[in-house]
Amino acid sequence: MKVTNVEIKKVEKENSRMKGIASISIDDCLAIHNIRIIEGSKGLFIAMPSRKTEEGKYVDLVHPINSDTRKLFEDEIMAKYNEL
Repeated sequence: MKVTNVEIKKVEKENSRMKGIASISIDDCLAIHNIRIIEGSKGLFIAMPSRKTEEGKYVDLVHPINSDTRKLFEDEIMAKYNEL
């Protein structure tokens, strides 16, 4: 699996933990949109697309199954974010 495209839109709202929104393409076959770039207590991290349920909980719509894939996504997104 290879990340073939990364697009970032920076979010510059005062006092907001969200710093950007990313979209990635995988193997030029699959796109994942609305990956949030969040400022946490230990630095930036990504949050996968989610929706709010009727009970008020948030559930991921798509997410990596293992830590290697999450690291791949995070590394590619952060590299592109840091270029901006």
